[in-house]
Amino acid sequence: MKQKWPLVRIVFVAVLAAVVCVVTFYRFPLLGSKVHFANAMCLLSGLLMGPLAGGLAAGLGSGLYDALFGGYDFIQCAITFVSKFAMAWVCGKIAFAADKNGENHAWNIVASVAGAWTYVALYMLKTYLYQRFVYGYPADAVWATVLSKFPASAINAVAAMVAAPIL
Repeated sequence: MKQKWPLVRIVFVAVLAAVVCVVTFYRFPLLGSKVHFANAMCLLSGLLMGPLAGGLAAGLGSGLYDALFGGYDFIQCAITFVSKFAMAWVCGKIAFAADKNGENHAWNIVASVAGAWTYVALYMLKTYLYQRFVYGYPADAVWATVLSKFPASAINAVAAMVAAPIL
């Protein structure tokens, strides 16, 4: 009987989660934002391991960073886990669709674009919900905050879309 999750696959998930966590430390300023390649590593997790394993690696690595080094509470770490998991899951789902197994370069680019914009959409949604319903800010102030965060998120998304298929 063949195992669905052999030890090697579990170790690869753990190693990719560690890589995602460590890469989150490295950032550089660009156009008033800070670009980091953690999102590229999350996309790469989906491209290499498929939707479930890649999603777990991305979510666990990013959630671990938030928990240990980001100073966030459990809810924030859970939100990070879900959004990064979704990013890698969408990427892996597209890259592994129709028996492509992440080996079709054109589909990997499409998968990276879809995964990166999935994360941007979820991040913008989280920003809106927190600002509006947790902090209770008026709608116009919330939209101003969301719109002010969009350029930095777009820069990170584009950087991840370019880097992940190359890696």
